[in-house]
Amino acid sequence: MKRYDNDTMLQMLQTTPLKELGKLARATKERLHPQNITTFVIDRNINYTNICWVDCKFCAFKRRINEEGIYILSFEEIDQKIDELLAIGGTQILFQGGVHPQLKIQWYEDLVSHIHQKYPTITIHGFSAIEINYIAKISKIPISEVLLRLQKAGLSSIPGAGAEILSNRIRDIIAPKKLSVEEWLEVHREAHKIGMKTTATMMFGSVESDEDIIEHFSHIRNLQDEYGGFRAFILWSFQPNFTPLQQEFPHIYSASSNHYLRLLSCARIYLDNIPNIQSSWVTQGSHIGQLALLFGANDLGSTMMEENVVSSAGVSNSMNAQEMISLIKDIGSIPAKRNTAYEILEVYQ
Repeated sequence: MKRYDNDTMLQMLQTTPLKELGKLARATKERLHPQNITTFVIDRNINYTNICWVDCKFCAFKRRINEEGIYILSFEEIDQKIDELLAIGGTQILFQGGVHPQLKIQWYEDLVSHIHQKYPTITIHGFSAIEINYIAKISKIPISEVLLRLQKAGLSSIPGAGAEILSNRIRDIIAPKKLSVEEWLEVHREAHKIGMKTTATMMFGSVESDEDIIEHFSHIRNLQDEYGGFRAFILWSFQPNFTPLQQEFPHIYSASSNHYLRLLSCARIYLDNIPNIQSSWVTQGSHIGQLALLFGANDLGSTMMEENVVSSAGVSNSMNAQEMISLIKDIGSIPAKRNTAYEILEVYQ
């Protein structure tokens, strides 16, 4: 199997026709997933707080601790959301929030333990790298200890949120208070060391260059070569409305579908060691999400029973399980419900 180097991938990203990129990406997908199955998961995105001190310029969701409209969900409110998820056959919660300046490890341990003990069938996929990093700092313990304690409490895996673009040049512009590239990678590396799987993400369409995109891909592939801890890669486009970054760079517009599909195809071709590529219908809409399945994606992602971050930027797309099944069948693929570990739970012939 040919492994593409950075220079070749950059040239392909910039010059190869989209149709040809899609053909190469689909061939890679079919080699990794010859059964012609397209998966999805029924979950709920629970944002336990919107209080955040990091002030990312691309975020319209965050609130500072003294602003109006701030919240921290109570355990009872979280329980109600999980009950509603179970009622529709859900298996996973994507659990993340703002980086609260005062919550320490004990609060997170109590929360995870409460959910895990009360809802043992629900997988907790939660806490981005910067949340883990800050819990360690404010609690004055190593990152490895945070991960081990949360794993013991019931945390199954962590999402790739907060990666944005893994280029320190870009991070200094769009989120100067956020983790460096090295710090983001450290959290995922420490998780992989203890057998905790994670996902990797990329937010494109702000102020990055094509070279920054390839640098991002390279960091992900290199870490995956070390431990094989990434289950999936998810690519999503920056939603500029109502964000400080749009005020600073008013020329930024939502990325085109063409650009999304080009990057998705390149990701599938380049990230040869990551088994799953997820379609980002939440930012692209259901029909481009479906088209992504012909450009390298093998997973349609989540039914996303609840979504607050992207919708804060004025973008609201929704799908239920039956709609996902129909879209998958429409392209001649076999739909299957999965769990967080990408294990098949039910196939819809």
